[in-house]
Amino acid sequence: MVAVISGDEVTRSVGGHAIWVRITHWILAASVLTLAFTGVVILMAHPRLYWGNAGNDLTPALLELPISRNYKHGGWVPESTSATPVVSAVRTYDIFNENGWARSLHFLAAWFLCVTGLIYLITGLVSGHLWRDLTPRLGDLAPRALWRDFVHHLRLPLPRAPGGPPYGRLQKISYAGVVFIALPLMVLTGLTMAPAVAVLFVFLIVHLAMVLLTGVRRQLRAMTFGD
Repeated sequence: MVAVISGDEVTRSVGGHAIWVRITHWILAASVLTLAFTGVVILMAHPRLYWGNAGNDLTPALLELPISRNYKHGGWVPESTSATPVVSAVRTYDIFNENGWARSLHFLAAWFLCVTGLIYLITGLVSGHLWRDLTPRLGDLAPRALWRDFVHHLRLPLPRAPGGPPYGRLQKISYAGVVFIALPLMVLTGLTMAPAVAVLFVFLIVHLAMVLLTGVRRQLRAMTFGD
């Protein structure tokens, strides 16, 4: 998301992002997009969601997703011997994505997300960026002020954004929600299919829309070259 802020706030803009913000921003963005792509491929290979400690072909699914040819498959033949109980099964159909590349890439992207996110948090705390630029103040949470900013964002065309801090009220709240809630929740839930992922993609859609509406070149230049 990109802020639509008042004239006095624009004049106080530092005119770009710090180099560590730009680097971590793009690594995190690439990691999230990779996680999304590989997550869809993993779901296509096994389009079932489970509730509990474990789930596999031999356990009932909480929800089956109608994607890929693995949905409503032809079934399986349990493997068993007289000495051991059934522990696996032989599928009676050809499954989608048997090589597991998506799972490997998914976990690799997760490591990039975790390490880069940790670097961002530590650097943000040491530099004061998180408190100074991203944390909403008490006055920013006033309902009347939030409603005024929300209505102002609906008016087109939007004024050009400065390409860096200071950020507006709605932008602070959205950034703080992603940095302090969505990303940590995503990590704590094992980078699996969780509500945090949906929150991140809602933020991503709004973020890209605001960049398009407030000057793509200026925003990209500020997040790459810093001017």
